[in-house]
Amino acid sequence: MTVALGRGTGRQFGAGWISGVLAAACGALGYGGVLCLLFPDWLTTPAARAHYPMELIRFLIYTMLVIGFGLGALSVILRRRKVLGFTGLALATAGTLLGGSGVEIKGSVESTTAAGLDWFLLNLFVLALLFVPLERVAPRRPEQGIFRPGWTTDLMHFAMSHLMVQLTVVLTMLPAALFFRWATRPWLQDTIAAQPLVLQVVEIVLVADLTQYWIHRAFHRVPWLWRLHAVHHSSETLDWLAGSRLHLIDIVVTRGLSFVPLYVLGFAAPAIYAYLVFVSFLAVFIHANVRLNMKMLDWVVVTPRFHHWHHAAHPVDKNFAVHLPWLDRLFGTAHLPPGRWPDAYGIAGRPVPEGYWRQLVWPLQRARRRPSPG
Repeated sequence: MTVALGRGTGRQFGAGWISGVLAAACGALGYGGVLCLLFPDWLTTPAARAHYPMELIRFLIYTMLVIGFGLGALSVILRRRKVLGFTGLALATAGTLLGGSGVEIKGSVESTTAAGLDWFLLNLFVLALLFVPLERVAPRRPEQGIFRPGWTTDLMHFAMSHLMVQLTVVLTMLPAALFFRWATRPWLQDTIAAQPLVLQVVEIVLVADLTQYWIHRAFHRVPWLWRLHAVHHSSETLDWLAGSRLHLIDIVVTRGLSFVPLYVLGFAAPAIYAYLVFVSFLAVFIHANVRLNMKMLDWVVVTPRFHHWHHAAHPVDKNFAVHLPWLDRLFGTAHLPPGRWPDAYGIAGRPVPEGYWRQLVWPLQRARRRPSPG
């Protein structure tokens, strides 16, 4: 009796789909890393160049290329449809032919403007490494896959916000520097900057979230602001990538106005950097598809369950705080029924189109009618 080796077409384990997706992802990360080594003056973030541990970076690039090639070959063997496997093989091979992780960095790295490809790749690698396993171990919705509907749109939002990081940083700081320099007082700034770093970070969290709370409420109440923010609320499935679905104008306005009190008060740069790291991970975590018992923290710091209610299809306009949930309780907008999660997410009527470019243009078109938030 002979046994035929079947080739899968589905997404179940052993069908070659998982290995194909991982091959394409790792191949792309490795290939992108090689491009950053080849063209650092064009593709890498100037402020980050001097701080990279290059031995570790080269090891990661090498590892991604090897995994991309190996899993790509496995997917080609297992799967009837070869696109994913060949994509991983092609990207890993191309990266290797360009010099792989051993590429010598040549030319000038003195340029002050560049696409943040390195920033995008590193963030994608680190966040996926942390949150994809977490969502598999303790999922809020076990049936929700990693590649759920809308994930390509959210990945584009993630990519564009990271590739344009220099532009968004400049636009974030511009309003404060242009319009609020008059409000600064050297004695006050010196006093605040001289405080212990931990105390400054705590103060930044409080000041920033108090500001963001009212900005966030305005984005839900003012019709033309809501059209921008509706892009974020159009996600009907939440996970670690869904929080990236934000219109660029929404990002710039929210960050720019939130930075004003931090600029005026004069917090030290290390404290602001520490806050940015904290908020970057928290923003991903509170959108994640995770179900963790965090009752002790529910009214101390925003948790996934608290923020998921902000994205609920019903009720709407609740839980505006990004860091400190007690602000919602203080201002009467808190909603956190014991032990419950929302039944559905998104906006009634689904007014926002799918796709990054359509979501970028949609808020700027003349509205026929205001979609209801939620």
